[in-house]
Amino acid sequence: MGGNRMNRTADKRRFWGDIAAFAALTLGALCMVGPFVWMISTSLKPIAEQYDMRLIPQTMTLENYPRLVDIMPIHLQLLNSFIIAGISTFGQLLTCSMAGFIFAVVRFPFRNVLFVLLLITLMVPAQVTVIPQFIVFRFLGLYGTQAPLYLPAFLGGAFGTFLMRQYFLTIPSELAEAARIDGASLARIFFTIYLPLAKPALAAFAIFAFMFSWNDLFQALIYLPSNMEQTTVTVGLALFQTQYAGQWPLMMAGSLLAVAPIILVFFFAQKYFMGGIAMSGLK
Repeated sequence: MGGNRMNRTADKRRFWGDIAAFAALTLGALCMVGPFVWMISTSLKPIAEQYDMRLIPQTMTLENYPRLVDIMPIHLQLLNSFIIAGISTFGQLLTCSMAGFIFAVVRFPFRNVLFVLLLITLMVPAQVTVIPQFIVFRFLGLYGTQAPLYLPAFLGGAFGTFLMRQYFLTIPSELAEAARIDGASLARIFFTIYLPLAKPALAAFAIFAFMFSWNDLFQALIYLPSNMEQTTVTVGLALFQTQYAGQWPLMMAGSLLAVAPIILVFFFAQKYFMGGIAMSGLK
C-alpha cells in the first residue's frame, strides 16, 4: 500500500510539473510570437488607422508594401543583403570548416595553445578592429563597395572554427587513419569524408553566419553610408525610420520583409540546426 501511495504521489507531482512546464512554454511562446503578430497586423493597416489598438484591422490593405517600394528601393536592398549574406556564409563555412578540421584531426606543435589564442579573440570587441580594417579597405580602393562586407568572412572566425572543431571531434579518428593508410591526402580526407558527415553542424553554423551578416548594420553604415541602391536592408530601414518617423504601417511592412528571409531559412533548416547544436556540444 505504501508503495502505491508513493507512486501516486510521484505521478501527481510529475503531472503538475508537466502542467507548469507547459504553461511556462505557452507563455514564452506568446511573448515571442506576439510582436510578430502585431507587426503583421500593423503592416496591413492604413496610415489613418495606425493607432487603432485592435489586433485585427478594421480595414485591411496591402498598399503599404507597394508604397514602401516607391519610397525606397527596398527590393534592391533585400537583394543586396541576400547576396552579401550568401557570400559571407559560404566564406565562413569554407574557412571555418577547414580550420576546425585542422584543429580536430591534424596533430602539430602548439595546437592547443593556438586554439586557445583563437578563442581569446572572441573577447575582443569588433569596434576595436574597425579603424585598421577601414584603413586597409580604403587603401585597397574598396571603400564604397560591398566587398568589405563579405571579404572578411573568407579569413575564418573563432566561433565557427570552435563549432566545427567540436563536431569533427565526434567523428571517429579511425576514418582519417584508414584513409591515410590508403594514401589519401588531407584535402581528400576533408572533402570526401569529414565534410559530408558534417552536414548538421554546417547547417547550424550556416544559420548563425547568415543571420549575423543579414542583421549587420554597423559595417554597412561604414562602407555603404549613402548609396541606397547598393546598401543593405538594415541600413535602408534605419535611414527610412529617420525620414518617415511615426508612419508605423510602412515601418512594419519593411521590418516584415526584412525578417521574412531569416524565418524561412530557420524554418527549412531547423532539423539540421538542432542536430548540429546537440552534436557539437558532446565533447
